[in-house]
Amino acid sequence: MPRRQHRRDTPPPRTGSSEVEVLRGFLDYLRTSIVAKVRDAPEPHVRTAGVPSGTNLLGLLHHLACVERATFLGERITDWPATFRPAPTDDVAAVVARYREAVDLADAVIDGCTDLGAPVPRPPRGRPAPSLRWALTHMVEETGRHAGHADILRELIDGSTGR
Repeated sequence: MPRRQHRRDTPPPRTGSSEVEVLRGFLDYLRTSIVAKVRDAPEPHVRTAGVPSGTNLLGLLHHLACVERATFLGERITDWPATFRPAPTDDVAAVVARYREAVDLADAVIDGCTDLGAPVPRPPRGRPAPSLRWALTHMVEETGRHAGHADILRELIDGSTGR
């Protein structure tokens, strides 16, 4: 039986009062949470499917890096299921670094927008870019959903709970 590790559970952030501060605060909170779940997870469990669908911790973080890039930078993803499968040579450090790079690039886009109703500035893909408000809300939803998956997978791996 794996040794249970309890992390201190961090409450939701106290943010500023503006809409962008609230959205950005919750997104950053969730980004930090999922990295913590993956960062110190043991090999090979971090890449081992924890459920019949094949979902694993490393794949979740790899997927979220792709979603950040698609949402804020307009990178075209042609095979979404493949984004859940990091390369066999990827290790935790590489995927965490790739995710942090995607977050940094996304944050630069967010920081450059002053109007939440304006479209995210990105290359055209044949359809209008979403508003920054939609992009932030989508990333809060997407990251929160997968952070919940990561909570369960990590507890199955080694009993670790909390943020």
